[in-house]
Amino acid sequence: MISPQAFPTPGTRVGHFRVAHALSRRVRLKSALIGDPAFDIVYFQALLEALPGVFGVRINVRGACLILGYDGRRETWEKIVQSLAEVPGEAFVLTGDAEAAVTGSDVAVKALVTIVSQAFPWPAKALLGWSLAMGVIIKGVETFVTRGIKVETLDATAITLALARGKYFTAGSITTLLALGQYLEGQSEQRSTALLKGLMRPPVETVWVVRDGVEVQVPVAQVAAGDLVVCGAGELIPIDGVVAEGEASVNQSSISGESVPVHIRPGDAVISGSVVEEGRLTITVERVGSETSMARIGRFIDQSLRGKSKTQTKSAALADKLVPVTLGLGGLMLLATRDVNRAASVLTVDFSCAVKLASPVAVRSGMYAAGQAGVLLKGACALDALQDVDTIVFDKTGTLTTGQITVTEIIPGEGFSETEVLALAAGAEEHYDHPVARAVVREAKRRDIPLPPISRVDFIVAHGVAASIDGKHILVGSHHFIAEDEGVACTHMEDTASKLRRQGKSLLYVARQGKLAGLIALRDDARPEASAVLEALKASGIRKIVVLTGDHKDTAQALVRQLPQIDDLHYELKPEDKAAIIKRLKREGHTPAFVGDGVNDAPALVTAHVGICMPRGADLAREAAQVLLLHEDLHTLVVARQAAIRTNAIIRQTFGATIGCNSLIMLLATAGMSPVLAALLHNATTVGILGYAAMAASRPLAPTALAAPQAPRREEVC
Repeated sequence: MISPQAFPTPGTRVGHFRVAHALSRRVRLKSALIGDPAFDIVYFQALLEALPGVFGVRINVRGACLILGYDGRRETWEKIVQSLAEVPGEAFVLTGDAEAAVTGSDVAVKALVTIVSQAFPWPAKALLGWSLAMGVIIKGVETFVTRGIKVETLDATAITLALARGKYFTAGSITTLLALGQYLEGQSEQRSTALLKGLMRPPVETVWVVRDGVEVQVPVAQVAAGDLVVCGAGELIPIDGVVAEGEASVNQSSISGESVPVHIRPGDAVISGSVVEEGRLTITVERVGSETSMARIGRFIDQSLRGKSKTQTKSAALADKLVPVTLGLGGLMLLATRDVNRAASVLTVDFSCAVKLASPVAVRSGMYAAGQAGVLLKGACALDALQDVDTIVFDKTGTLTTGQITVTEIIPGEGFSETEVLALAAGAEEHYDHPVARAVVREAKRRDIPLPPISRVDFIVAHGVAASIDGKHILVGSHHFIAEDEGVACTHMEDTASKLRRQGKSLLYVARQGKLAGLIALRDDARPEASAVLEALKASGIRKIVVLTGDHKDTAQALVRQLPQIDDLHYELKPEDKAAIIKRLKREGHTPAFVGDGVNDAPALVTAHVGICMPRGADLAREAAQVLLLHEDLHTLVVARQAAIRTNAIIRQTFGATIGCNSLIMLLATAGMSPVLAALLHNATTVGILGYAAMAASRPLAPTALAAPQAPRREEVC
């Protein structure tokens, strides 16, 4: 194995890979692993491209080599070495059906051999015909032995029958056009995959680290093994390590698939990608850097690129059921007419081919178009889910409102000044990644108020923050948290609080040593596009719009006055109430989507038919959601809905076109059409339908055009 201090040198080995050629910014490696049918090339390529400093990875399966471009820095090469030396088990497909990608040159060679061989004498023509089709025939036999009568069996039967009767051009045409269909599907998948891989590059992260007894924020790249990293509620754990202090409820569903949070104590190991749901941990770092980022990105790739939608699964199952029908019709034609030509013609008309291929092509292209428009779909299932939705539930703050919360007033209590109240609140909230916390800290910085050093912070999800400043106990949060949970007297300021709430403002209560220090009033205005977006959603078929919030009744109703499209409003909610309302909507027969961005939204995101997270959502919310909006514009929600509607409409259109066109060709085949013409018409129809699915689904999405695309006329597709 290459020393981690060295630059790439030809002939040296890195795990399963050997350096074949190296330049200052480019290295070519060879490995037999690349030729392994179970090795997922797309997955592994995405892992390498996600490494900081790597700007391009190309894998040549036939040459069993990997060409990698990087910035030429030693640190980057060390990360590459580490990644190549430890290929994760997830890079191998367990199904065993992985296939080498069909290239454009493969299709061209098959087409050229088919055409040129017609000029050769019989022995050469037969040899070329059988050689060209042997891969399809072998695959068909293997499929029949292992899985029964499937599409591959029908393809092999039709080609073998044509070859046995000396119809080499027919056999070559079928073989070539099958390869062309696979090539078109592969191109569509590569295009959508390339976009998704680009979106999966990790952002620059910062973490809180204990240095000299004080918590400081540093870039994650500066964290080293042995450091003490602090993670609070709602934060993603960016490193692998062992808990040194604190207890917390940790969500590991993105790693283990187990949805029940795990209680973590000192001495327990934690893994990068886990999310702290409640509590606070101080973690001794064991591993940092590319390997932990790769693990998180790898899990996302597995979820987004390998998953199949309900529509895809149904299409594949239907395609397999149609195979025996075609075989049976071919057999009946032979028995009824004793005409082998007619039977061969029928066998070349395969309903299942376009039915099976058009769905994944449309889904991948739809995901690609959605990604370009600012919507990241975590797997094809999200498209199906968005199509089914008839109710959208919003968490108010940061979704229908801008999330750009501003401090409007500071009302100090007796014995406190505005500056003191703001300093206490900002010092405690600085560690909390939440819109309210960011607003308070931003206001303190605007006023040039120095923040006091914090020795300890505890986050109480959806309630507030408890901190220790100069040895004094500080509480910052809602009225429920300060007055009811902590027993701090607040009645003397209730008149002021009520007046502010009627103005549509939210309130933050600040207490020190059990005494109310003051109130901070905040305003979060409705997004300027919110009204138009709600109208567009209702035009797309959404029947009910619901808003949930923990805000006081007066504050919540101020939003409804601005957005009359809201059908139902629930206020003063606790975190568990949101998920309960989603469950109730389901029981009432609704199919709800939930749009949120906070830590306390995670249960509702998971409970909903589909969870949608805003761009600046908390790590826990991003993990729980199936759909991530990438732009701070609520129109992307309309785009997500449009992508689902359009993709499913295209799949229905391609299904209708497939049945219609192939039924017509089948009728002509039974009437005496030659096998060559039947094969050409069938395969041309298949290619046309696949081309339409790819182009129609990948067209740019515009939030104003929510109408389903018009179905192509059958004569155009055929």
